Amino acid sequence: MKKIVALMIALALCVGLVPAFAEAAPVKVGVLVPVMTHGWVSGITYQAEAYAKELADAGKIEYKLTTSSNAEEMTTQIDEAILWGAQILVIAPQWTGMEVPVQNAIDQGVIVVAFDMDIDAEGVLKVTGDNKSMGVAGAKFIVEKAGANATVIALPVPTSGSVSELRMEGFNETIKEIAPELNVIEYATKFTREDGLKDFADILAVNPQIDAVYSLDDETSIGVLQAIADAGRTDIKAITGGGGCQEYFQLIAENKDIAVSSSLYSPLMIRDCFDVALAKLAGEEVQAVTVIPSQIVDASNVEEYLDPSNTIY
Repeated sequence: MKKIVALMIALALCVGLVPAFAEAAPVKVGVLVPVMTHGWVSGITYQAEAYAKELADAGKIEYKLTTSSNAEEMTTQIDEAILWGAQILVIAPQWTGMEVPVQNAIDQGVIVVAFDMDIDAEGVLKVTGDNKSMGVAGAKFIVEKAGANATVIALPVPTSGSVSELRMEGFNETIKEIAPELNVIEYATKFTREDGLKDFADILAVNPQIDAVYSLDDETSIGVLQAIADAGRTDIKAITGGGGCQEYFQLIAENKDIAVSSSLYSPLMIRDCFDVALAKLAGEEVQAVTVIPSQIVDASNVEEYLDPSNTIY
């Protein structure tokens, strides 16, 4: 009888130990990103899906990715993700109006990490780049390549709100400090290659001498470089950009006549949203806001950033 009791106890202990050795189920992650339209926004969606698949293939997560073009669509998708059992939401809205659905998700115990967007909800985490540091890096690059007395065309984008304001602030403050004699002329444009081409063609027509261009965006800069080539201008020594566009990286690598750079504000940063969320779920302490510092990409290091498989942005 004692042997039977001992055997039953041993079996019970073994059964009790089974869950301890079983692999944990993959974390359920809802990935909510914008519809792939063009440029930087498409890059966000591309990178989010690529990293989600990488984590899923490693057995770390199970994910559902949805795309939306407005706040109403994303609100519905958040509700659906919660019903699916999402423990984490990685969201990248390109519009306002996400406060209520995000707060609702957090109140239900879901970890929400927003990419590059301030959302007024208690407990939301955020991953973002550093717009002001992009301006600082751009200013230093231009002064290094064109000199402290150069004539520089700056291309702010007023329609982008704080993005342009912060990038211009970083640029202007740095120029005031390191090259106060620099002649800066501002012309408003937009974050598209079409506007860069059209607007800079007009700028070239009324400015016979330009030493450098402070452009805030890679795609704007693609248009600017085309305008310079079309006009046959050889006076321009340097141009900046901003973002993380593969086509622009190719121009950095190929251009021998103009020093070309980009201040990274890359869609790659959305990968950090997953890492922050998984760390939080694991009980680690994370910052409410994670800021990814800007890096300069130029001829000296562009090979490190070229990705032939990325044909999206």
